[in-house]
Amino acid sequence: MGADDPDLTTFKKLSNLLCGKGHRQIEMALTIKVVKCDTVFIFSFIMSLTAHYYTKFESGNFYHVYNRSVDRKPMFKSEDNYRFFLKQYDHYLSGVVDTYAYCLLGNHFHLLVRVPDIPDLTTGPTDLSTFQKLTNQPDGEKSVHQVVSHQFRKLFQSYAQAFNKQQDRTGTLFQTPFKRALVDSDKYFAQLVHYIHANPQLHGLIDDFRDWKWSSYGSILLDKPTKIKRQEVLNWFGTIERYKESHGPDQKVIYNPKYIFED
Repeated sequence: MGADDPDLTTFKKLSNLLCGKGHRQIEMALTIKVVKCDTVFIFSFIMSLTAHYYTKFESGNFYHVYNRSVDRKPMFKSEDNYRFFLKQYDHYLSGVVDTYAYCLLGNHFHLLVRVPDIPDLTTGPTDLSTFQKLTNQPDGEKSVHQVVSHQFRKLFQSYAQAFNKQQDRTGTLFQTPFKRALVDSDKYFAQLVHYIHANPQLHGLIDDFRDWKWSSYGSILLDKPTKIKRQEVLNWFGTIERYKESHGPDQKVIYNPKYIFED
């Protein structure tokens, strides 16, 4: 990859543009990761937008939810840890958000979720009794953002308590507040599904992300019961073959500069 590579030139322009905005608008840690996937270089633009800490959950919208451990050390140290996180996610979030893609890896995770319409949210199977006690609000006054945020916090608390006990560890495990970015276009949705699934390879954890056990990539292909919105994801891509092609080794992970992620 030479100095005149068009992708590298684009990255440099993006870097200069964002860095010129100053800390008042963006709190940013900028890293470039170059990963060779067969003959294709994949660029991961990793920054942290202040806005991703304060985005409000609203009914009908899609969100990229992501977080990592406070010390960047592994939050998953065994297969049982991965399984327990997914079990707790199902317990606290399945009645509150629809899940379209996920990936758990090392010291962080990524989720692509949709917040359902308010009637579905307030009458879903998830137990909101602890939310009711903490907020002291009647049913009709719960905001969508309050409910979803509370359930994510319950997930993090329950997992951290179990992990700390297992690892003889004390203190906070997850960074707070957790990050969430609004997904506001069909193009961004498709790019994000690919990005989430490709993460293990981007981080050098595996040679081929399709073989990573703790992501939704394979679940979307298999004809087995799942709470992933499999058919809706496939409909987004058109067919199973187009879904596979979009995740092929000759496909770049593409980013719109408007959407910036932190791993």
